Amino acid sequence: MFNKLVIASSNAGKLREIGQILAPLGMEVIPQSAFKVPQAEEPYASFIENALAKARHAARLTGLPALADDSGICVDALGGAPGVASAHFAGAPRSDARNNRKLLEMLEAENNRRAHYYCVMVLMRHGDDPQPLVAEGEWRGEILREPRGSGGFGYDPLFLDPALGKTGAELSPEQKNRVSHRGKALAALVDVLKQSA
Repeated sequence: MFNKLVIASSNAGKLREIGQILAPLGMEVIPQSAFKVPQAEEPYASFIENALAKARHAARLTGLPALADDSGICVDALGGAPGVASAHFAGAPRSDARNNRKLLEMLEAENNRRAHYYCVMVLMRHGDDPQPLVAEGEWRGEILREPRGSGGFGYDPLFLDPALGKTGAELSPEQKNRVSHRGKALAALVDVLKQSA
């Protein structure tokens, strides 16, 4: 197990969620911004390739183990879009509000509202780790016709968990970490870490 772990992200929502879930392991979790590591390029069409690129970039530049996630929302009626483009769906500058508006516009005449959040986590022990630890998670639900709730980030106000009857933005951080794609991927990664310790 590591004493320090760099998180290859500058997304405040992701950093908060990852920090909360990893807290019981007693690791010092440090955002890559603390080392002035610039954002990695994410040119790939798949979540796993982008996560690997981000983790490798942070591990090489800091000399520490690095954890990266790549995640997004995949909407059935849009053939899996926005997918890896979730954060920049409505273009630059990055805006959750504009992304949500664009998604609602594209689904306006659509009755199939099924969607899922997907997350892949990659942990590289060092910059040239030939066998990175990989874990994934999914959170299935549907897209509402208007936003609900004030918590979370990204598409959470539109994403309904039918089993709970709440959107991602209506869940407490603890509830969300138990059921979300990121929570599931991190729990799986923690299991792998414990086995390899």
